[in-house]
Amino acid sequence: QVQLQESGPGLVKPSQTLSLTCTVSGGSITTDSTYWSWIRQSPGKGLEWIAYIYYSGSTSYSPPLKNRTSISRDTSKNQFILQLSSVTPEDTAVYYCAASKSFAVVGVAYDYWGQGTQVTVSS
Repeated sequence: QVQLQESGPGLVKPSQTLSLTCTVSGGSITTDSTYWSWIRQSPGKGLEWIAYIYYSGSTSYSPPLKNRTSISRDTSKNQFILQLSSVTPEDTAVYYCAASKSFAVVGVAYDYWGQGTQVTVSS
């Protein structure tokens, strides 16, 4: 059974870079034709997809966030990492990592989810 666990800071100051790590167990991030995604949900909003890294290493980003988002992976640790630069209070959200066999910006049926981690951007 694939399990995902987010980790990172709960509080980030405005203008700083947020870095979150998703640790995957029970499956390899380099196999099984899987999209490994970061998603967030902020107060009053639905789920917003941020980025994915495909099992091959290919990446894709949400256009509104592309200029300040980076997704990468550490295959030796079976982890993938989100970096979001120049954060503002509008980036406050619960951040999730998730896995799926197919991808769309809206309507993806994710097969596996992490528990989510609250990130607050505040001075």
